Amino acid sequence: MVQWFSVSLLNGVSVGLLLFMLSAGLTLIFSMLGVLNFAHASFYMLGAYVGQTLAAYGGFWFALIVAPILVGVAGALFERLLLRRVHARGALAEMLLTFGASIVIGECVKLVWGLGPLPATIPRLLDGPLFTLFGASFARYRVFMMAMAILMLGALWLVLRTSKTGLVVRAALTHPATVETLGHDVPRIFTMVFAVGTALAALGGVIGAPLAVIEPAMADAMGPIVFVVVVIGGLGSLGGALAASLLVGCVQTFAVGASASAGSIAASFGVTLPDAWAALTVAQLAPVLPYLLLVAMLAARPRGLFGERTRDA
Repeated sequence: MVQWFSVSLLNGVSVGLLLFMLSAGLTLIFSMLGVLNFAHASFYMLGAYVGQTLAAYGGFWFALIVAPILVGVAGALFERLLLRRVHARGALAEMLLTFGASIVIGECVKLVWGLGPLPATIPRLLDGPLFTLFGASFARYRVFMMAMAILMLGALWLVLRTSKTGLVVRAALTHPATVETLGHDVPRIFTMVFAVGTALAALGGVIGAPLAVIEPAMADAMGPIVFVVVVIGGLGSLGGALAASLLVGCVQTFAVGASASAGSIAASFGVTLPDAWAALTVAQLAPVLPYLLLVAMLAARPRGLFGERTRDA
């Protein structure tokens, strides 16, 4: 029991930190710009594809640096040329635009890279197990991914809370006219924030690609989970995104490794389920659990765990 719990907890934390890498950029964009970017998962997918292409020429480390920069530039152009034009029309116009952008990015990926899956290799330095816990080995690459997520959180906190740049960005959110009178270009600040958010999504795509399959459906598979994490954590809260990511990652990992059935759990509460439902195992219900958590959170605490900000009308 201790072995199963320890290994599942470690795997759950690693999955949760990967989810945080994906949700951090979405949270940053919403908290700073008030834009709920429905194309965020598509930028994550684009980062995985661009990273795979660059890795074929310059290696993994080259792709890890260059791919987020290229996708960040694409995000900046998207904000500057399109998103800024509809900002005055409100949240609905922004959501429709980003939703349309997600479809366009998906179709462009299919045209450039095709419909089939692409391989993503782990660099030799990070290949193989790092340590063994209760007979189960833990891969070096997962530890690297966890370390990158923690470094990302620390870097965002330092920039936003202790640096002059972070002070200007946060001030531009609530008092844009005052910031402009001090000589700062507020539209450029918003473009920079959107670029950083999309670059973080691309970074998650490059790092997460070796643990998943690079295919056109990866955005559709990851996008809903990312939004579940952001809503549970609280829109606009990086701390909430981290807590929700770890919660969802651990819940799914423990559920996948559980052998109990829905019938046995219901029987412990004195409830009898129909045979079709009673035969379902917790592992089979694992993909549904994050959405059940979302429904429970919206019913009990609509603003999420650490919700900070709502979008003005």
